[in-house]
Formats: sequence, C-alpha cells, structure tokens
Amino acid sequence: MSDKYVAYVGSYTRGDSKGLHIFDFDPATLTFKLRDVFEINNPSVVHLSNDGRYLYCNCDEGVASFKILKDGNIVLQNKANVNGLRPCYLSTDRANRFLVTAGYHDGKLTILRLEEDGSVGEVTDEVFMKGLGSVAGRNYRCHVNCALFTPDENYLLAVDLGMDQVKIYSFDHNTGKIKLHDILRCELESGPKHMIFSNDGKYAYLTHEDKNYVTKYSYTPEHAVFTKLQTISTLPDNYDGINSAITLKISDDDRHLFVTNSGHNSVAIYYNDPQTQLLDRLCVLPTSGDYPRDLILVPGRDSFVCVNQESNSLTCFDVNYTGHYIAMTAAPISVVCPTCIRIRKIEED
Repeated sequence: MSDKYVAYVGSYTRGDSKGLHIFDFDPATLTFKLRDVFEINNPSVVHLSNDGRYLYCNCDEGVASFKILKDGNIVLQNKANVNGLRPCYLSTDRANRFLVTAGYHDGKLTILRLEEDGSVGEVTDEVFMKGLGSVAGRNYRCHVNCALFTPDENYLLAVDLGMDQVKIYSFDHNTGKIKLHDILRCELESGPKHMIFSNDGKYAYLTHEDKNYVTKYSYTPEHAVFTKLQTISTLPDNYDGINSAITLKISDDDRHLFVTNSGHNSVAIYYNDPQTQLLDRLCVLPTSGDYPRDLILVPGRDSFVCVNQESNSLTCFDVNYTGHYIAMTAAPISVVCPTCIRIRKIEED
C-alpha cells in the first residue's frame, strides 16, 4: 500500500476561487482528488510547521492558523493582524515558537509569537524597510519578498527585491526581537526574490526576478557570512522576452535545483556537482501552464507538481535527469488562480 498524502493549494480568491483547496494526493500515480475548500480571502501563501501539526496562510486580515487533524483536514484556530498589508511569504522556526511574515506591498518584516496550541499570538517585533531603489515603479521602494531563518536559527534574513539586498538580523529566541547584523548586497536592479538553504546548511540559493538568474553562496554560520560562488541564468540563451525567475526548490540529496520562470512559462533544472559545488543547467522546459508560480518536489520519485497561476492549473511531471527532459504524466488539474502548494503525509492508524 502506497503512502497517503494531502495537498494544500493556496489561491487568489478571484472569480470562482473561494480560498484554500484541500486535495487527496497519491504520489505513486501523481493524481489529485479535491476533498474540500476552506473559504478564506486570498490565501496565496501556505506554510506547514516543521512538525506538520499546523498550517499557516496569509489572508486579507493578516495571517491565519489551522490545526491539522490526523486525516489531513484542517480546523481554523485564529486569524491575526500583522499591523500592515497582507504578507506574501511566511516561515516558522523549528520549535514553532515564532511566525515570520514578509510584506511585498508595504516593505514590512513582522515577527509574531506562536502559542503552544499553534495559534498566532502577539507581534514581538516589526520593521518597515526604508530606502529608495533605482528603478521607478516596481523597484523604486522596498519590497520584502521572502523571510527565513538561517539553518542555525541565530539569524533572520529578509530578501528585499526593491533594494536589491538581503538584510541579515540577529534573532533573540526569548523575546522575538531582531537587530540588524549585516546586509548582503546583490547586483543593482537584479530583483532578489526567493532564498533557500541546502539541506546540509552549507549553501544558499537566491533567485533574481528581474535579471533572471540564480546565485549560489557558501554559508559560514559564524557571523552569518555569505560568499558568492556562482551566478547562472534561468533562461535559454536565445530568449529575450519578458520573464520573472520566481521560486526555487532543492532535492533532498542537494543534487538538483528547480526554478520556475513566469513569462517564459518553464522550469529550469540544475545539477549541483558535489565536487565543484557549481550548478550545471540541465534543461529549461515548458510547464504546460501560464505563470508557474510555485512547485513541489514529490517524495519517493523523480517528479514535481507545478502551480500555474494564470492558466488555473496544476501540472505533474516526471524528471529524467540523465536524459535532461521532463514528461507530463496526466492532464492538468483545474484550480482557479492557484499560487502555492504544500503536501503532508497522512498519519496511519
């Protein structure tokens, strides 16, 4: 008997979309079956606690907390105000004591305390970023697009697309307060977007939305030092159209990196050489959908699910790493304006 999973798909509540979609997901066959929809306004970001007991999403009111039941269904615990506009990114610490939100529209980083039952408590610290960027319109002011802890959780990182930098804050786990420690400055007008760490915690990867490349850094925990190792494009050499390099995911063995291209409507897949620690781009191939906003790697097989916001679909692919190609496994799954996906294994009796 194959393991059973539940998939949580966030969306913008436009048209017929009502909020947070809950699917039964079979990783063996890459099939989805809609179980339920929880009505909530614009849950475009979905985050699971590290222990899998709680689900958090953004909403027009700020953030919402859900308890995940044994069968994968969810129960709303509370909603909390972030003292700003609706966030665009959420993360938690490993102990599930703090929820961190990033605000694109208001350039705000917010830390909220989490209660023992997983519900969202008080704001412990908040920072409205200040400064002017170099590009009128999109990059003329601060846009905090991603916020995450370093692997040792001594620091909190805020990726500011508008200022072309990553602010590094020291983090007090007792008070939930932050203090600016350093700034990682990116190429001007590159638009840093999403950041992740390798599973071994030794390296960091950062997409740049406006110049369409990935930067790889080595990471030294002492004093939170980032050393640039490589910059590599997310697009084919002959493409000169509009595009934004968006989200990135890494395989459990740290050997392969995935990046979505929204505009070119493709996924870029890289091989991470364990000897040189440099990325080699294997392929850039269509996701069979418009504006791929997110993707999830499927546990137990070389496959991924892509979230295509503007074509209202999820698309599933197998990956052939040696052949440098992907193969679509079935017809697209219909979801109105999907933006984010997370999956969780269902507990067995």
